Amino acid sequence: MSVPPLTVTAPQLRPPHRYIAIEGPIGVGKTTLATLLAERWSMRTLFERPQDNPFLERFYRDTTRHALATQLSFALQRASQTTDAAEIVAGGAPLITDFLTQKSALFARLTLPDDEFHLYEDVASRIRSDGPAPDLVIYLQASSEVLFSRIQKRALPMELQISDSYLRALCDAYNECFYHYDATPLLTVNAEHLNPLESDDDLALLIERIETMRGRKEFFVKGVSA
Repeated sequence: MSVPPLTVTAPQLRPPHRYIAIEGPIGVGKTTLATLLAERWSMRTLFERPQDNPFLERFYRDTTRHALATQLSFALQRASQTTDAAEIVAGGAPLITDFLTQKSALFARLTLPDDEFHLYEDVASRIRSDGPAPDLVIYLQASSEVLFSRIQKRALPMELQISDSYLRALCDAYNECFYHYDATPLLTVNAEHLNPLESDDDLALLIERIETMRGRKEFFVKGVSA
């Protein structure tokens, strides 16, 4: 009589939060980290779709001329995704995103002159919808030099047009934004020497920090205990 093979099922890993948002400038690894964490904790994902913005490539070539159209297009996309996030969370599924819907004003303020910024704010306020606040925001932080190197390495034609000056200004804007951010618990992660995609040890370190975080604002640097 043959004995059926023993099947061992690993216990399901429950996410430490029902809704996690990952933020940071282009090239810092938001989508990669969100994908890895979603796989670990069986979470739904909702990702930005820059490829759906018809103005973005032109914006990277000429930021001044195409900034308003680019930001309005993103405002429409984020309004739709806010609704999607609300439906997922209301349905009881844990969710992880690679963006914070409330960040739209950061890019608008960075790229638009005052008169166009006021126009953007007026239009955005009419389409903006309130969505659920994340239970945790993870801000991935890196220098513009590191981001530029990563962008060059992945060599997406549209991104290769990003200027050094824009990338530096973007990093400064993110740092300023999250220095003052207090809407939700925030874990700031120095991502310059952290590579969770290629290093299981790095991923494990970050997961441990996320799961054991108790304060409202914490900072994680690989190799530094705090």
